[in-house]
Amino acid sequence: MAHLVEIDDPADPRLADYRDLRDVQLRRALEAEHGLFLAEGEKVVRRAVEGGFTPRSFLMAPRWLDGLADVLETSDAPCYVISEALAEEVTGFHVHRGALASLHRLPDRPVEEVLESARFVLVLEDLVDHTNVGAAFRSGAALGVDAVLLGPRCADPLYRRSVKVAMGAVFALPWTRVPDWHGALPDLSARGFTSVALTLAPDAVPLEEAVAGLDRVALVLGSEGHGLSTRWEQSADRRAIIPMAAGIDSLNVAAAAAVACYVTARR
Repeated sequence: MAHLVEIDDPADPRLADYRDLRDVQLRRALEAEHGLFLAEGEKVVRRAVEGGFTPRSFLMAPRWLDGLADVLETSDAPCYVISEALAEEVTGFHVHRGALASLHRLPDRPVEEVLESARFVLVLEDLVDHTNVGAAFRSGAALGVDAVLLGPRCADPLYRRSVKVAMGAVFALPWTRVPDWHGALPDLSARGFTSVALTLAPDAVPLEEAVAGLDRVALVLGSEGHGLSTRWEQSADRRAIIPMAAGIDSLNVAAAAAVACYVTARR
């Protein structure tokens, strides 16, 4: 069982994992160096632990302890108990979702393992906004996606904001990064998937038409600004659009992911 440790000093070095969470550059450096990530909120912390991630520590105010008592029973990690005012001082924001946990990252899984029993895969290239990545995971988990593949420059699904927006879906869906950006979509084709890229290319057809009758499909979305790279757009098996009303050419990538997952799941 996690042992409870009361702390009243914001400078206590044991709180280092949780300090200054608003500083994105600092967090990236810290998390990369120590191989950790943070989960926020009772539901998300629970899903992270149930997803097989080992806690380094927990951080919570006394009134939050009961909600995660069963999770704390399963872990030997320390639980730092602090006041809500001190939690805000340490983290730099109002911790309102009940708890924080610092957990050990796992190595990226091999692509073949992630795709082993998948029929519907979401593939994200160069999404740099953590909120959009989290939203895409949440939509995918809700709408039948079996796995997610990320381009090498895609934002980190385990960054606190991604995890929070995804409501823990990053722990429920198998995912990994593709090791070869250039050959990623041809590799999917060789594995039996039909890659369908969302794009405004001249030969793009309505998404419903592009995915009709497909058994194993890889739905491909590009970055927030420029969309898919020319390489990925051209190497996809099919190019598709979400039909829009006159005068509107596209949706935000998070919204597009939700719509596209829904249409593809109904193929």
